[in-house]
Amino acid sequence: MTDEHFMQDAIRQAVKAYEADEVPVGAVVVREGAVIARAWNQVELLKDATAHAEMIALTAAEAAVGDWRLTGCTLYVTKEPCPMCAGALVHCRLDRVVFGAADPQGGAAGGAMNLLQFPSLNHACDITGGVMEPDCRSLLQTFFKEKRKPSNGTEL
Repeated sequence: MTDEHFMQDAIRQAVKAYEADEVPVGAVVVREGAVIARAWNQVELLKDATAHAEMIALTAAEAAVGDWRLTGCTLYVTKEPCPMCAGALVHCRLDRVVFGAADPQGGAAGGAMNLLQFPSLNHACDITGGVMEPDCRSLLQTFFKEKRKPSNGTEL
């Protein structure tokens, strides 16, 4: 299986978020070539600022593995993780993080900062960015473009 294969799965999760009027971010956790967890943003649905796709996927993966340590796992996520999610990814000891769209203003995997490989932390994740980036970015751009349209249909 390729990075693109698993990112397509993450994109399917992001579409679920989009359809639920959530910021369209999706995530999957893979271990030994198999998906062990899938999630999409549910901040508005759950009224929980921490209900990012990555956080929900981590919780599901921990349940699947039976441990909070996710060594041997890779997270695929459609947007570069934020600082909250990056901190959790390091804490869970994921081997690798693969993301689609970069977030130069708020990303914590090399965009605004790099918490996934911060020198003084007790773990570092390998990072692969830009996988299926045009597809991931397009979904986000379309969502926010629609959000910014006034009710009369004209653009701001």
